[in-house]
Amino acid sequence: MAKKAKVADLVEQFRLEVVAGEEGLKRPITTADLYRPGLELAGYFHYHPHERVQLMGKTELSFMETLSSEVRKERLSQLFRSPDTPAICVTRSLDVLPEMIEAANERGVPLLRSQMATTILASKITGFLERRLAPSTTIHGVLVDVYGIGMLITGSSGIGKSETALELVKRGHRLVADDAVEIKQTGERTLTGTAPELIRYLLEIRGVGIINVMTLFGAGAIRTEKKISVVAKLENWQQDKQYDRLGLDEETTRIIDTDLPLVTIPVRPGRNLAVIIEVAAMNFRLKRMGYNAALQFTNKLTETLAEDMDDSD
Repeated sequence: MAKKAKVADLVEQFRLEVVAGEEGLKRPITTADLYRPGLELAGYFHYHPHERVQLMGKTELSFMETLSSEVRKERLSQLFRSPDTPAICVTRSLDVLPEMIEAANERGVPLLRSQMATTILASKITGFLERRLAPSTTIHGVLVDVYGIGMLITGSSGIGKSETALELVKRGHRLVADDAVEIKQTGERTLTGTAPELIRYLLEIRGVGIINVMTLFGAGAIRTEKKISVVAKLENWQQDKQYDRLGLDEETTRIIDTDLPLVTIPVRPGRNLAVIIEVAAMNFRLKRMGYNAALQFTNKLTETLAEDMDDSD
């Protein structure tokens, strides 16, 4: 699900001055890309990306000062004309031309101003909008930071996800979210999980109720967000199901547009799920460093069988 931002969000986030066109502060921003309208000020509007936030710095304003008042009005009228243009922002606290204020008020396009340099402001706005407009979803589960690995614990209701998270917190790991995990795709193959503000730092333990992890265990027991690296799926033990005992079959699961490693953990009395998830996190780190215990065991087994066959010959 793609989200939207509004021009008012930019004004609040970066403390921008609203010079004109205040009525357009509710205009939606649908893309994180920005644009500097240099060719447009020269009169070329055939491929103008009007749906982007437009930035105007010293280069654009100094060029406009060389134009006559009639030409400036005509070019700015076209620049401010599109109803899809979110806003136009002047950088470096430069003086705004009267024709810009007139066009902004006439078309209802917010004309903003910032003290920052153009390149710095462009970088900050792009980063903010990429995070704000990132595709997102909400998943029923628990997200815990285990040895620096973001472990998303999923499974049916009542299977023990929150209890496992509580045990992990007691063992020194950090809780990110319980029950509902808000996930954003913040980059290519990068998913970041957070907790909804209403239930942040809270755990629901059946029989005890809702507990505040930060209050009970301290600020070191929680995190506000974490990159998700592995999904651990808890399921009731099925006698007739064949579970992977070596770890050679690497399963994946897709969240939004990203495939994540999936570890299926059967639940039955006597199994310490917290320890198993700790081991899964450490094993993932080892694999990422190039060490695969299951593969090495298989290779050694193959070599041993080959040697035994040679000796029998």
